[in-house]
Amino acid sequence: MAFFDPEFYRGKKVFLTGHTGFKGTWMSRILIGAGAVLTGYSLAPATDPDLFSMADIEDKMTSVIGDIRDLSSLKAAFDKADPEIVIHMAAQPIVRDSYKDPVYTYDTNVMGTVNILECVRLSKNVKSFLNVTTDKVYKNNEWEWGYREDEPLDGFDPYSNSKSCSELVTHSYKASFFSSEDAPAISTARAGNVIGGGDFANDRIIPDCVRAARKGEDIIVRNPYSTRPYQHVLEPVCAYLMIAQRQYEDRKYASWYNVGPDDCDNVTTGDLVDMFCGKWGGIKRVDRSDPNAPHEASFLKLDSSRLKKTFGWAPTWHIDTTMSKIVEWNKVWFSGGSVPEIMDRQIKEFITR
Repeated sequence: MAFFDPEFYRGKKVFLTGHTGFKGTWMSRILIGAGAVLTGYSLAPATDPDLFSMADIEDKMTSVIGDIRDLSSLKAAFDKADPEIVIHMAAQPIVRDSYKDPVYTYDTNVMGTVNILECVRLSKNVKSFLNVTTDKVYKNNEWEWGYREDEPLDGFDPYSNSKSCSELVTHSYKASFFSSEDAPAISTARAGNVIGGGDFANDRIIPDCVRAARKGEDIIVRNPYSTRPYQHVLEPVCAYLMIAQRQYEDRKYASWYNVGPDDCDNVTTGDLVDMFCGKWGGIKRVDRSDPNAPHEASFLKLDSSRLKKTFGWAPTWHIDTTMSKIVEWNKVWFSGGSVPEIMDRQIKEFITR
């Protein structure tokens, strides 16, 4: 059974930032299918190709192309939508890009959070707000055990640190403006490395695998021994919708939540690529570590006990199934099949498990 009720969202007015991105497009497809009245606010898709254009959703929602840093533009779209539920996913999400342009990264990830929270603060009708951050918000001590929600927040690189700041902004707004019983319920959700069909971002391992497979080339891996908590995109997206729903229904559920896979899904990058190659067929990986590459954590995983205890949540698709779904999705796309149909089929398989 699903951990969130799609029927809950029927007719609900939802405002989603970052709707043109990878996770945002999957969430939009789910919400549209559930009958939500959806408004998205985001920059134009950042990749070519892009999932948003493939997913056949733009004419089924109100899609506003705008910059989260532009408060006046954001507030105009927000006020017109007059939402009950707000999910904030707009971000500069790439670690290496944050080294290239830290000012833009902080401006987007920190002030963007301030701006959307200002819209919520000035609204009379918002009942549920969720800020989506990352597992990288934690001060990484390279522990073998998972980080819990009360561990110190202190990301290393500009991306991770800016998301730590986004968390702290949310904590401050919650304490300063949303503490009364009639105030919106405020939560954050910290997810691990998300993979799935339709991710075309630069500098991510599965998109790199897909690009190599399309060209019939070997897959270059720069950090084969880095361990990451990989999960299918539908795992966190449906968990976000669950949190937003449950705190809408009862403010006692407002909190900070890790959304990570079980230990069996914490695998090295090299093993992940080998799994992709095995399921795809006809390609292999080549290790090419770069000693001069910018720092990235070599090991980090989450303890999702709070989410499990609070909601009875558990991961649905483990890494082998996840990789099968990724290969399935991309082979449909490669062959000219229907992207909306494969998305809907995988969504249905996931939420009716």
